[in-house]
Amino acid sequence: MSLPAAVVFDFDGLMVDTEWTGYLSTNEVFRAHGEELSLELWTSFIGTSDHPHWSEILADQIGRPVDLERWQSWRTEEGTRRALALDLLDGVRELIGSLGAAGVPLAVASSSTGGWVQMHLEHRGLTGHFEAVVTGDQVERTKPDPALYRLACDALGVDPGESVAIEDSVLGVAAATSAGMLAVAVPGHMTAHMDFTGADLVVSSCAELDLHGLSPAALRGAA
Repeated sequence: MSLPAAVVFDFDGLMVDTEWTGYLSTNEVFRAHGEELSLELWTSFIGTSDHPHWSEILADQIGRPVDLERWQSWRTEEGTRRALALDLLDGVRELIGSLGAAGVPLAVASSSTGGWVQMHLEHRGLTGHFEAVVTGDQVERTKPDPALYRLACDALGVDPGESVAIEDSVLGVAAATSAGMLAVAVPGHMTAHMDFTGADLVVSSCAELDLHGLSPAALRGAA
């Protein structure tokens, strides 16, 4: 069995369901203004930071500027509180452990900020498992641009063509494949409706993944 040269994990929605808590806390701000944030619109933003700020969307809906100083602080605190209370999604910790035990280099590539990702990794005792953590504040363009995945592979010193990205969003899969990587999709409840035909493998949770299934030969056979 050939092992992948490296495995690079997305964070939000793949390791922890922070996409959902982010929506809930943002929608509470909308409701405080008598509005509703479209879930369909929010899910279209998953995987990238290249989208309108929620305050711009709300301002358009209410027809006036939002008190950003007040509501941004509240949303950040509420979203962080909810997100830190979440458990890792099924199979994530076990998969990280088995890959690390086999000597496969690991990294995180996320469109979120470094502070957000590092906070969550530290909170869950995962920082020591990853040789590199690359985030949206390190690149000019986030997913679906391949820059994050290219940077992760460069940091690990591995061939992207023999490396695997694990993603929960279509934009993330597009970023990984554009970087020349193999891509495994693990859709969450907010992305399950999306078209993941661009992925080399689609599974319902990380609990379905193992060393054999993530080998480049197995993934190319599954594609």
